[in-house]
Amino acid sequence: VQLQASGGGLVQAGGSLRLSCAGSRRTFSNNAMGWFRQAPGKERDIVAAINWRGSTTYYADSVKGRFTISRDNAGVYLQMNSLKPEDTGFYYCAVGLSATYGIQTRDYRYWGQGTQVTVSS
Repeated sequence: VQLQASGGGLVQAGGSLRLSCAGSRRTFSNNAMGWFRQAPGKERDIVAAINWRGSTTYYADSVKGRFTISRDNAGVYLQMNSLKPEDTGFYYCAVGLSATYGIQTRDYRYWGQGTQVTVSS
């Protein structure tokens, strides 16, 4: 199983980025998906998650109102607006163990390679 994350980069505070995560449809069509963030020296934490139908979403408090997760048959996406320096980190997409999402890393089984997001002040 391969997940390919893309869309990261360097952006100034207040800017926007859109992350994409592509994989074969059979990899994730019946599973929840999530985006996690890992800053240097810190644990990998949930940023956003979405159930298999895209009808239910979850956002970490720190990104509510700024980030939007979505999905289609091709993959999962994370639209990030009003970026802050504290949003800096490696962003990973992941396929959940079931149709409903979890917010822990143990709730996910397949991981993309990560894409770096750097927000300058």
